[in-house]
Amino acid sequence: MVIVSLGAGGSVYAQDFQKGVRASKSGDYATALKEWKTLAERGLSGAQFNLGLMYRNGQGVVQDYKVAMKWYREAAEQGLAGAQFNLGLMYDKGQSVGRDYKEAVKWWRKAAKGGDADAQTYLGFMYYKGQGVVQDYKAAMKWYRLAAEQGIAKAQYNLGVMHAQGQGVLSDKISGHMWLNIAATSGHKNAVKARGIVALKMSPSDVVKAQERAKRCMAFGYKRCD
Repeated sequence: MVIVSLGAGGSVYAQDFQKGVRASKSGDYATALKEWKTLAERGLSGAQFNLGLMYRNGQGVVQDYKVAMKWYREAAEQGLAGAQFNLGLMYDKGQSVGRDYKEAVKWWRKAAKGGDADAQTYLGFMYYKGQGVVQDYKAAMKWYRLAAEQGIAKAQYNLGVMHAQGQGVLSDKISGHMWLNIAATSGHKNAVKARGIVALKMSPSDVVKAQERAKRCMAFGYKRCD
């Protein structure tokens, strides 16, 4: 995965940046490293992010979580949501540092507020489990909903389960079935079974209502789901 938008420096370094992108896609990591390192040292957030990826994955370099975190942090501090998310992920997994859920939440919150759907999903999970924050089902639902509306199957599934079980809201089997139905359509492997379990607790007419709501929700790009 590479980032193709440029941060500080704009289009001035675009040619060199894209040279790195092409090299990376062709497996020429040595050239990609050369191009991106120069740009990263000049403050280009996209290049810093890509260096973070290379060091974290060990592509063209010896895998080094500390160096990966260094470059992610530099890009994250410039507001790059993808770097903020990955930095949070490293804190969550304890890569190069001790596992620190509070730091993970800190960076995921920044990315989530910037609209990063993966960060919104992970932040929802942290509120659901009470890791790095006080457990708060309503906050979990808020972040899951934002990610679900961006088409993230995991968030759609979790939102469906919470509605069906009444976590953070009053139990609402129709809304639960709707989101589980959407998650199943999005490819979530557990959504079909969960949808069936919820359907057994619903009347046939309510199942039809949930199915119609799911169709409308998807047809309007997740903007008319209530």
